[in-house]
Amino acid sequence: MSESIKATRATVTLGSLTIDGFMLPNGEYRMSQTQAAECIGKARQGMSDFLKTKAFNRLLGEAGGMSGISRSMLETFVVEIGDQGSRGETRIVGLPLMIVFIYWAWESFRGNKQALSLIIALGTETLERRFDRAFGITRSEDDWDRRMSDSIIFQLETTLSSAFEESDIALSREKLLEQQLRENGIEPWALPGDGQ
Repeated sequence: MSESIKATRATVTLGSLTIDGFMLPNGEYRMSQTQAAECIGKARQGMSDFLKTKAFNRLLGEAGGMSGISRSMLETFVVEIGDQGSRGETRIVGLPLMIVFIYWAWESFRGNKQALSLIIALGTETLERRFDRAFGITRSEDDWDRRMSDSIIFQLETTLSSAFEESDIALSREKLLEQQLRENGIEPWALPGDGQ
């Protein structure tokens, strides 16, 4: 049996989300399948299912998509359980961050509003950090976390208010239709044969 890869665990903050991040001995970062899915309101199985799709295969380059990533990058590694000095290890199936982001983008494309909010916040932070560097502006990590949390909350509130607007419009249409039916002598909620 080959020697297990041992990764180091650290807490990573994405706005108001806190996840476990893992660093492999070669310096590459990984995230667990479970947390990649949970960040956007999905179960681990959703991530596993995505990794088996034709869409994912196309994105890996089998049909001319993304390059530089492959299934071999989906590896199991060992990490210590608990704090330093705790005994025991656990095995984690880790994903390269690019694959995590592809999954979030795919879920966003499929209508997952939580995934859309997260990738908008992450993309915006990336652009803002580059602009800050160009203009010589420095922000604390706490400030970045607050800004990302605010961005995610704003995106979700916008989505929620839009959903309520659609519900209000549907309710208005229903009431208008009922009124028009009654004006034409039809009781909208009467069962057939109730004296009509």
